[in-house]
Amino acid sequence: MRAVIFGREERGEAVVPWLIDLFKADTPAHVLLVLGMVITVGLVLGRIRIFGIQPGVAGVLFSGLAAAHFGLGIGGTQLDFIRDFGLILFVFMVGLQVGPGFFASFRRQGLAINLAATVIVLSGSAIAVFYHLVLRFPLPAAVGILCGAVTNTPSLGAAQQAFREVSRPLAGGGDMAGLAYAVAYPFGVIGIIVTMILLRHLFRVRMEVEQDRFRAAQEVLFPAPCNVNLELRNPQLIGKPLRVIGEVIGAEVVVSRILRRGELFSPRFETLLEAGDVMLAIGSRENLEKLRLLIGDESRIDLKSHAGPLAVRRILVTREQVIGRSLSSLNLRERYGINITRIFRAGMEFVPGGSVRLQFGDKLTVVGEEEMLKQLAGELGNSLKHLDFPNILPVFLGIAAGVLLGSVPFRIPGIPAQIKLGLAGGPLLVAILLSRFGHIGRFTPYLSGSANLALRETGIVLFLATVGLRSGAGFLHTVIHAGGLNWMLLGAVVTVLPLLLAGIAVRFLLKADFLAVCGLLAGSMTDPPALAFANSYTGSDAPAVTYAAVYPLTTFLRIMVAQLIVLIFASG
Repeated sequence: MRAVIFGREERGEAVVPWLIDLFKADTPAHVLLVLGMVITVGLVLGRIRIFGIQPGVAGVLFSGLAAAHFGLGIGGTQLDFIRDFGLILFVFMVGLQVGPGFFASFRRQGLAINLAATVIVLSGSAIAVFYHLVLRFPLPAAVGILCGAVTNTPSLGAAQQAFREVSRPLAGGGDMAGLAYAVAYPFGVIGIIVTMILLRHLFRVRMEVEQDRFRAAQEVLFPAPCNVNLELRNPQLIGKPLRVIGEVIGAEVVVSRILRRGELFSPRFETLLEAGDVMLAIGSRENLEKLRLLIGDESRIDLKSHAGPLAVRRILVTREQVIGRSLSSLNLRERYGINITRIFRAGMEFVPGGSVRLQFGDKLTVVGEEEMLKQLAGELGNSLKHLDFPNILPVFLGIAAGVLLGSVPFRIPGIPAQIKLGLAGGPLLVAILLSRFGHIGRFTPYLSGSANLALRETGIVLFLATVGLRSGAGFLHTVIHAGGLNWMLLGAVVTVLPLLLAGIAVRFLLKADFLAVCGLLAGSMTDPPALAFANSYTGSDAPAVTYAAVYPLTTFLRIMVAQLIVLIFASG
């Protein structure tokens, strides 16, 4: 009896030739099938706990290695494109996420914590250079060990691109770098966690005490807006316009309401003050104390609970016409008789001054008459639909600008070869600047947190899958026969030694709390799984604050240093 498969008779042929062709032929369907299988298996593996630790997206790297080992691969050109596109997508989304806090981190967290992260980056890189110059490791292996030991995927992408642009003998060094990266990566993740545990025992940490220290430090660095009711007693202010108060104390405070002879109203800058005015003021605790000393005693009347014509609403900025404009240029206070008491942006709440420029997605807390608030909402947009809809045009415009910027060569004195920001550094820098300033003309790159996370995770799994597929054919042979175990051991040194020394120094010299130390270690390695462990280990989300403060700088440094090592020593 002859079987008929999709209209074809079986004559000694394979029963499902179309399936064999799908796995062997280098077609778009084959590429998508392989990527889908590798990523699916890798993400499933990433959910398995090993000694209480989940590998997460790193599982995709190992599933790609296994697929390539068993002969399941993708053509070189297609593999390169998918790898580079995944890398660009990942770093661009990271830049958009951390951009608003990038510059603020230097002012608020201080240069010291970023300097410590820089020392971690440079010391690990120095060890890798030592492996190449003294131990005579091939340059691609040394760079791959460095990238894997610090679990930094974008730096591997930058190094691989640099290898493709140097002299012919090392043009294929990116494959060896990817292989060394895969070998060193597992302990790179584990090593950060081991270091945190060692430091906790070394410092004899009590988590409750450390959490209290952290909260006290945060109240100093990021004072939350407070409010106070004050009664005007200073005779020198009577008859003066309200704007004089801000000029005298030289600080950002907002007087949102005034109660005068039983009438509650929202004042304007030119409102003349009268004796006995009761004011509701919003600002930092320090600035409100300055205001109290200027105006008079605190009032027993709470204007927030006082019946009157004023209402409080939260209004979203979603209209293109107001994005990028300052509050003073919009003149909202005088036009609508309202007061903007707070702005919530990028996870932070602050009291705005007239120079603050509105960004898409800003959430304003506004006090005023109901009818005026409705008109203001119409001018600012206040549309949840617009907030949820991702504006893709500026994203791809930013990616194009990042690729152009990353492709521009420039020279650094003392380095024989030209250097580029590359496909990792260029998009990252553009995304940080774009996110920091909030718009390109009338276009804004705003993405909701879930949209950013989805695109970022898509980019990283594409990159890790292709790195695994590229390096997997020789992975097992390298580990068993070609010195791979030595790579693992030397990678462990790159991981642990800089972290351990920096953790001790930051603890004793900067007097940092243990939660900040854990955030520094995870951020200096740009390692999300390590951050997840730190949050769980400390019983707090506090490590994420330091992580976010050092992450942008260390990501940029790791990308640049990996590329510099290749260009300097490949040309030497």
